[in-house]
Amino acid sequence: MSSSGVPKLATTIHITALDGIVNVNSLFTLAVFIGLTWNPRDPDNKLNTDPKCEVGPKVAEDLVAFHVYSFCCFLFSSLVALALKQAIRLSRSAHYRTVFTFDLALVNKNALRVGYVISAAGSASGCLFLMLALINVVQIKLGTLSCGSPHSLGAVVPLVILVPIGLLIYVSTVIYAFTQ
Repeated sequence: MSSSGVPKLATTIHITALDGIVNVNSLFTLAVFIGLTWNPRDPDNKLNTDPKCEVGPKVAEDLVAFHVYSFCCFLFSSLVALALKQAIRLSRSAHYRTVFTFDLALVNKNALRVGYVISAAGSASGCLFLMLALINVVQIKLGTLSCGSPHSLGAVVPLVILVPIGLLIYVSTVIYAFTQ
């Protein structure tokens, strides 16, 4: 412990957490770009053989829109996280009365908390939009959900269960960190 009662590596832990946010957002952003390069009207799509289960143009439009929304959210979240990292590094030489003192840097505790919440909200929103884009990919490839295709349902049901559970755990952790 340092003289202020804060663990000695507190700043390093915050920078590592922000690095984690940026790294995960980068992976998801790559997935979004790969998704955007795929042609949803691929004429070789032979997985859905039932013409009444084919999607309309609205699903393909939503697919592109959800990819773009997802990209925007991940980029926003990463930029906020990078800004927080830079602020932590810059604050090492700053001496203000209104800041929370860590062993390695002087950091405004409230600004750090708000930045974490904003960055986490961007990541969570990006995940939700990416999940919606993947649901549209499934519908384009395997048939609409309203058609009752067991393959479509088999792909979408785990997606809409596991992603929200993961997001709930993530948001709970962020809220816990916010209150500490």
